Amino acid sequence: MNFSDFGRHFAEYSGITHLMDDLNEGLLQDDVVMLGGGNPAAIPKAILLFEKVTEKLLRSGELVRALANYDGPQGKDVFIETLSDFFRQQYGWNIDHRNIALTHGSQSSFFILFNTFAGKSRGQQKKVLIPLVPEYIGYCDVGIEKTMITSQQARIQHLDNGYFKYQVDFEQLEVDGSTGLVCVSRPTNPSGNVLTDSECDQLDRIAKNNDIPLLIDNAYGTPFPNIIFNQVNPFWNENTIVCMSISKLGLPGARTGIVIANEEVIRQFSNMTAITSLAPGGIGPVIVNQLIRDNTLLPLCHDIILPYYQQRLQLALRLIGESIDDSRVHIHKPEGAFFLWLWFENLPITTSELYQRLKKKGLLIVPGKYFFPGQEQTSEHAESCIRINYVQSEEDMQKGINILASELRLCWGG
Repeated sequence: MNFSDFGRHFAEYSGITHLMDDLNEGLLQDDVVMLGGGNPAAIPKAILLFEKVTEKLLRSGELVRALANYDGPQGKDVFIETLSDFFRQQYGWNIDHRNIALTHGSQSSFFILFNTFAGKSRGQQKKVLIPLVPEYIGYCDVGIEKTMITSQQARIQHLDNGYFKYQVDFEQLEVDGSTGLVCVSRPTNPSGNVLTDSECDQLDRIAKNNDIPLLIDNAYGTPFPNIIFNQVNPFWNENTIVCMSISKLGLPGARTGIVIANEEVIRQFSNMTAITSLAPGGIGPVIVNQLIRDNTLLPLCHDIILPYYQQRLQLALRLIGESIDDSRVHIHKPEGAFFLWLWFENLPITTSELYQRLKKKGLLIVPGKYFFPGQEQTSEHAESCIRINYVQSEEDMQKGINILASELRLCWGG
């Protein structure tokens, strides 16, 4: 086919395509242990609540109305009003309905926002700056132009008991006239890293001083779904764009993202939505709107979702500790999300090769190289790390970690 440059760019196989293909493959095969995907856990109490809410919406007719009608390109008005009230009451943010837009999940938000602030601009080539990697796999290929993203290696802080933590290396951080947007996630997928309030303040000052926005991807953060194990303050101001999602509440199929920004950004964003997809979907918004009305959203996050993942995390750490006793295995300090980021120091093969060997034995993980967007070359550190999730059953986690431990022993000759 004679694709355009745009078509050829998006025809190339990407890390996020690889991840979603593996997720689908794992769902179709009963004998595959899926420790690689990003699907949230099916938490029984959460599912029961969703069932009750959808039954209530079906009886009232709101669910059918959401299915049978277009919303405006900014998204469902009643939900946007509810959200703006929610954020004003929770955090005192000075926002109203003009500061919020809905979208078809966070991934589509990034596509619009990255290409809005980076790329060719009045004779300049603007870029998205990611101030520390590893970062979310889905950022890698959303730019229409291939060289749209640049990033900086993180500082590695070694902690006790084989743990470590990534930090922004502010001394090396370069922001200049070619930077169009600064982007971070909090918590970070894949590492579970949570930027401190101080790091956010410093990035905010840098962004403001250079007249560029700071984008914070809050897909796992507070106030919902609140899969965050540190006590940190939510961050937003007129120069900040916060992207949220209802996927990690347990509703990934609803494909609903939330963008909070100044009025100019929201107007531009809504116009892009109208052009590319007419309007965002309405099912997710009516469900979450009802959760807020019923005062059940925050209890769902605080009393059901957060404790569930905290328990799963402790289980995963215990299983790894019992199965892999090797000082060359390091774990990033898990501060949020539902992944563990493992660094295998001096592994004699790349984790891309390790991925293939594990896949043949029925275990799916994600090799680290896909989580370093904006790097010209894949570093040795990137090829020494993997991401695993801990949302699966105890039986599957034990099976998968045993397979991983066995393969690492073979690699290291132990």
